Amino acid sequence: MLGGSAMRHNLFRTVVVATAAVWILALIGCARNRVTVVDDAALRATDGDPANWITYGHSYSEQRFSQLRQIDEQSITRLGLAWSFDLGTLRGLEATPLVQDGVLYTSSAWSLVYAVDARTGRLLWQYDPHVPKDHSKFVCCDVVNRGVALYRGRVYVGTLDGRLIALDAKTGKVVWEAQTTPKDGPYAITGAPRIAKGRVFIGNAGAEYAVRGYVSAYDADTGNLVWRTYTVPGDPSKPFESEAMRRAAATWSGEWWKAGGGGTAWDAIVYDPDLDFVFFGTGNGSPWYDRLRGKGDDLYVASIVALRADTGEQVWAYQTTPGDNWDYDATQPLMLATLTIDGQQRRVLMQANKNGFFYELDPATGKLISARPYAEINWAKGIDSNGRPIENAAVRELKDATIVKPSSAGAHNWHPLSFNPVTGLVYMATLDATSIQAVSAGWKINLHDQTTGLDRGYVGPVRKQWLALKPSGRLVAWDAAAQREAWHVDLPDPGSGGTLSTAGNLVFQGRADGKLSAYQATDGKLLWEFDTGIGIMAPPMTYEVDGKQYIAVLAGWGGPEVLGNRATGKGKVAPGKLLSFSLGGTATLPPYERVVQPVPAPTFQLAASKSDIEKGRVLYATFCARCHGAEVASGGSVFDLRYAPEETHKKFEQIVLGGTAREFGMPSFSEDLTSAQVRLIQGYVLDRAREAARTEVSSR
Repeated sequence: MLGGSAMRHNLFRTVVVATAAVWILALIGCARNRVTVVDDAALRATDGDPANWITYGHSYSEQRFSQLRQIDEQSITRLGLAWSFDLGTLRGLEATPLVQDGVLYTSSAWSLVYAVDARTGRLLWQYDPHVPKDHSKFVCCDVVNRGVALYRGRVYVGTLDGRLIALDAKTGKVVWEAQTTPKDGPYAITGAPRIAKGRVFIGNAGAEYAVRGYVSAYDADTGNLVWRTYTVPGDPSKPFESEAMRRAAATWSGEWWKAGGGGTAWDAIVYDPDLDFVFFGTGNGSPWYDRLRGKGDDLYVASIVALRADTGEQVWAYQTTPGDNWDYDATQPLMLATLTIDGQQRRVLMQANKNGFFYELDPATGKLISARPYAEINWAKGIDSNGRPIENAAVRELKDATIVKPSSAGAHNWHPLSFNPVTGLVYMATLDATSIQAVSAGWKINLHDQTTGLDRGYVGPVRKQWLALKPSGRLVAWDAAAQREAWHVDLPDPGSGGTLSTAGNLVFQGRADGKLSAYQATDGKLLWEFDTGIGIMAPPMTYEVDGKQYIAVLAGWGGPEVLGNRATGKGKVAPGKLLSFSLGGTATLPPYERVVQPVPAPTFQLAASKSDIEKGRVLYATFCARCHGAEVASGGSVFDLRYAPEETHKKFEQIVLGGTAREFGMPSFSEDLTSAQVRLIQGYVLDRAREAARTEVSSR
């Protein structure tokens, strides 16, 4: 742990004491849990109603800071589990629960929605949108959902197959449903909707596929489309949808539109009621590499964009990674705050970008205020006076393969960060990791599967060097005004969850090893932790009911099984749960330990030469590893193929090409693979099973 300032800690205490009377009065009013209506006025006044958490980032500013302080640095030792609710899935859980007047709403894997009593965890209703399980083929990073939105008695959710659905908040019954993406196309929705001025704002995911990104606004009452704004230009032989698309087309080359272009807005969306702007970030280009899609800046991939809320007209755009070559999305959480910079108060839009720079922009103009690296990077040396990165040319060249830092998972990704306006610190999980970037030889567009152009089967000379580089993770407190680290905590596993900060001088974060931890916000001192036994990616949140403060979090580890040919972090996979904690809580969790049985020697026989097995390895890495794990070793949320029984191997081709396991989430690859290629993959899977069985026997 580094840093920690006694002066900052004392300042925090002084400010809190001076304002305690104001907080107490606000809390007394909220403790009654009066019946509220989530409308525009309520969404603008969330700081005056800390008992409820009615929008994704707690407020329009998305700072994830709560004024509740019943749970503070002194009382935290009495925090215990109040209740738990089983979500019945081994897949990843990423949602932020919302609470309105004692009812908690959340989403789970496969876009399921739940309403539970926030006091007890008792189920009030459940909604299943019945997402076709084989649509998982078009989801790069697990079948997750980051949460719902509340507005005027309704609950809104985006589904994995691209629908936006409005539910009655009391019953869970469908009010309306809109298909926001081409039906059965390679798009998905994993992010939470945002709402303002009677409009539901929603983006979509899918830039690893042949898609063209866009953001849409729907009428919250009727589900009618109000406007749609594209993020990248389409076929230039057709009319451009806007002047912004005309400008963007001049920065592209080749026939990019045939692979869609990418630039999907799959996570961050922030509404600023003062400017009446909607801010969002865009993802990578499709394909990933400029040599495949055409060289140029490729606006507006990897950009932060501002739109007029009423019309969707672009106001400004700032590109964080021009001509992105490394999957450096700009979709990470965006946050509005007022900072004292050079002695003057300034309104800023902040982002810890995937590319390793912490950006602060003027929200009115998009002009760069400052950008500083918050993690170790090798792709750029800094930011020039025009706001462009000063690139390392050797990293962009990609002659054979290149080790790039940060990795394609980013120095920071979707995991929400929080900002404490008293300490002036932003709290965020960071990842110190690298990726191999290697371009597939002879790449061609595949409209039915991923279009990244990444050679996932690469085993050249760079790989050995890369395997020696071990990833690590930290919880970082970032001084936003000074643009420097204040303190950090090293984490036991590289991957960990989002953060929550509170007026109790606390920062909460879940970890990959299953620990929910609370730190002193001023210096990072560990004050409390609870072992859930389940890896945590989702951010904690807090609410109050009947005068009692709770901390709630979804525990459930998932995500893509591989990160550039290497297995992801060793998060604890276990049945997912919604957990809520309060002072004096005495509930317990039943012990769960994932038992990994020895891999049995396969009895199914399939002739395969060394050459066949190598060809199968490359095909497996390209099509299968994203779900079933690198080198046929699953992390536990998806079936480990080394354990496949003989009966499964007899039906192997029927499953892979015929789609006979669609209902279990295994799509058909009939448009991607031939029968001969499926046999090559099967030969490799059997070889890995035999190797694992031999290793088990020899280790006894």
